[in-house]
Amino acid sequence: MFEFLTLPERTSKPRESGLTHVLDKGYSLDQVRQFLEVAKDYVDIVKLGWGTAAVTPNVKDKIALYQSFGIPVCFGGTFFEVCLRQNKLDDFVSLVRECGMTCVEISDGTIDITEEDKLALLRRFAKEFKVLSEVGSKDASVVIAPFKWVDSIKRELEAGAWKVITEGRESGTVGIYQPGGEVKEGLLDEIRSAVDPTQLLFEAPVKSQQAWFIKEFGANVNLGNIPPEEVISVETLRVGVRGDTLLHFH
Repeated sequence: MFEFLTLPERTSKPRESGLTHVLDKGYSLDQVRQFLEVAKDYVDIVKLGWGTAAVTPNVKDKIALYQSFGIPVCFGGTFFEVCLRQNKLDDFVSLVRECGMTCVEISDGTIDITEEDKLALLRRFAKEFKVLSEVGSKDASVVIAPFKWVDSIKRELEAGAWKVITEGRESGTVGIYQPGGEVKEGLLDEIRSAVDPTQLLFEAPVKSQQAWFIKEFGANVNLGNIPPEEVISVETLRVGVRGDTLLHFH
C-alpha cells in the first residue's frame, strides 16, 4: 500500500540485527493477543520483566502464545539472580526447558557475582540456549569506567553470549544513561569503537533514547526494554516516518 515511499531498509525476521526486544511487565493473555495482532512483525524477543513471571497468572499459556507467533520469550535477569541466590539453578533450567524457551538472560545487576563465576555460567548456558548477558549496574551510584565496560562485554561475548545487553533499566536512568536519562555519549563511543554494535542490545525504554541510537547506529540497531505499546512507535523511528528521525533519513 505504501510501496511508493523510499524508506530505510530493514532486516527481516529472524533477525541478528535490528532487533526489537520487548519488556512485558505482566500482560494478560488478551492483552498479548491484541498487542501481537498489530505488532507481531516487529517483535523479535519478549522478556518477562524482572520477576513478573513468578506472580503472573497463566504465565505458561502466555509464553506459549508468544511462541505460537514465532517470538522467543525469556525470563528477566532479576528472576535469574533470585534463582542463583537461592541455589536453584537446576530448577531454573528445568523450568526454562519445560516452557520450551530457547533464550535465557544472565545478569548481575543487583547481586554480586565474580567475573569468573559469571563467565562460567555463560559458558554453561550457551551450550543449550541463546544467552542474553547483561552488563552494568542497576544502582545509579555505581560508576563503571568505560574500559571496564568494554572488557566485560568482550569477555562475555567470548564466553558465548549471543548478545550483550547494556544496562538502562525500565526507567532509562542508570547504566549507559545519566540520572536524567541522557545518553553517556563518551561511554558509547568507547564501546562502539571496540565492539561490533550488532553484538549489543541497547536498553532504550524512552523515545529520546531510541531516536538517539537510531540516528547514531542506523535503522537496524538492536534496542531493548521497549514497552509493548511503543513497538509501532519504535518502528516508525527506524524508518523515518516520525518527526524525531524524519530529517535524518529523508
